[in-house]
Amino acid sequence: MRKTVVAALTAVLLTSVAVAGWASGAEDKKDKGGDDTPKNEKVAEQIEAATARAPVTETAKTTSHTVTIKGKSIRYQATAGTLTIRDNDGKPTASVFYVAYTAEGASPAKRPVTFLYNGGPGSASLWLHMGSFGPIRVRTASPDNNAPAPYNFSANDDSLLDKTDLVFIDAIGTGYSRPLGETKGKDFWGVDQDVDGFARAISRYVTLNNRWNSPKFLFGESYGTTRSAALSNRLQQDGMDLNGVILLSSILNYGIGQPGYDEGYIAFLPSYAATAWYHNRIPNKPADLAAFVQQVRVFARGPYAAALAKGQTITPEEEDAVAKQMSALTGLSVDYLKRAKLRVDLFRFQKELLRDKRQTVGRFDSRFLGVDTDAAGEGPEYDPSDSAINSAFISSLRAYLGGELGYKTDLEYRAGSDDANEQWDWHHKVPSVGRMEVPDVALDLSLAMRQNPHLQVLSLNGYYDMATPFFATEYDINHMALEPAQRKNLTFKYYPSGHMIYLNPDALKQLVVDLDAFYDKAAPGGA
Repeated sequence: MRKTVVAALTAVLLTSVAVAGWASGAEDKKDKGGDDTPKNEKVAEQIEAATARAPVTETAKTTSHTVTIKGKSIRYQATAGTLTIRDNDGKPTASVFYVAYTAEGASPAKRPVTFLYNGGPGSASLWLHMGSFGPIRVRTASPDNNAPAPYNFSANDDSLLDKTDLVFIDAIGTGYSRPLGETKGKDFWGVDQDVDGFARAISRYVTLNNRWNSPKFLFGESYGTTRSAALSNRLQQDGMDLNGVILLSSILNYGIGQPGYDEGYIAFLPSYAATAWYHNRIPNKPADLAAFVQQVRVFARGPYAAALAKGQTITPEEEDAVAKQMSALTGLSVDYLKRAKLRVDLFRFQKELLRDKRQTVGRFDSRFLGVDTDAAGEGPEYDPSDSAINSAFISSLRAYLGGELGYKTDLEYRAGSDDANEQWDWHHKVPSVGRMEVPDVALDLSLAMRQNPHLQVLSLNGYYDMATPFFATEYDINHMALEPAQRKNLTFKYYPSGHMIYLNPDALKQLVVDLDAFYDKAAPGGA
């Protein structure tokens, strides 16, 4: 976008000075004397000189703060800065923006350090940074829309800073992270290219801050879990064994989304049911959500999967029986389910569940409600769980970086990059397997866990997350072919929330309890 704007501005300015030069005449120019450089070249030089660029030399702005967590006051340093990553020849290729929070007075040899990032692909880390476990957090009206500014971002007593130092990293092309020199953003926009960039950035941070002997953790959300699974193996191949990997709202196997493959419908069914339960569309609604979801799991993997496996050979009687069971679990009518051949795509479910109320449900968090132009469409016009929080997070982060942290730059902070998302290279080379057309990084994580038998993995899941359904996560992780000893290192947790579990304040409290226990297990004696 910046290149487009600059090019357009240059064209306008060049046209203006060309017309002015024609009107004044060549003789006037000679009479006035001075620099003979054509005016259009001067304008181009001025634009070039004024163009905002990421620094090649690493930057760091450090400030001191205090936060109270669990009744204990913790002094910490906040550092907003850039890491310069280089290729194998030592040439700088990208400037990676990060914000690190480190407790003062702690021993680096025992103090854990956690690297956190969001997904997309093409998303900056502001969502985790400002919404979850940093020392500052945005308060939202979840699951309702936030009012416009001023927003409430203040000290976070649910921060993890009492357990671990925190380093939030923006993917290249997002936030203030940019490629350098002749390197282009697309050189980092791919499964393996992205892993390589993050591996180099983390290694650089660890080297720069002398954290090689610290317990280390990865914390990814959404596509960030894809990154973490592959990155865990890459870092360990580079000589950096990890203590733990935290997967929040996971997607590990993109093969599930291939057209004609029924596993995706099976994976979404428990999330559909949980959503219907929340919005009171279940006849004789059970009191306990977890018990209800378990009932749906059994149906999804049993009668429903068997019915889909029959394809067009299913009998009308079988289809009718399964449709009636599905209707009781999802709140959708038997007639609608049969017309959909028992296969309801996500965008259709979002529209159909509350069609009679002229409302849609969110994708990232199905507790959120939206209203479309009309109630007759096939799918929702927007995701209410996305639009409800965007401004609060983006505005608060930019105010916080330039204000309390004092970080100044002429670069635009990019919350996300559509270019990265649209140009992403989905090919992935799996160790001992080879090239895949779409990634299944559960294979990478499996190898990392087998080669490092001490590696702990925590899977955090929201019942109302319809972007990365929890049943798909269970399937992927349960197909990692681990031995019983490694399976003991896997932990699953569930919360009455959506994709960004921490938006629910009650769920955030439980998240902290579960994460505290995880850090104690994966890095005993840490902090």
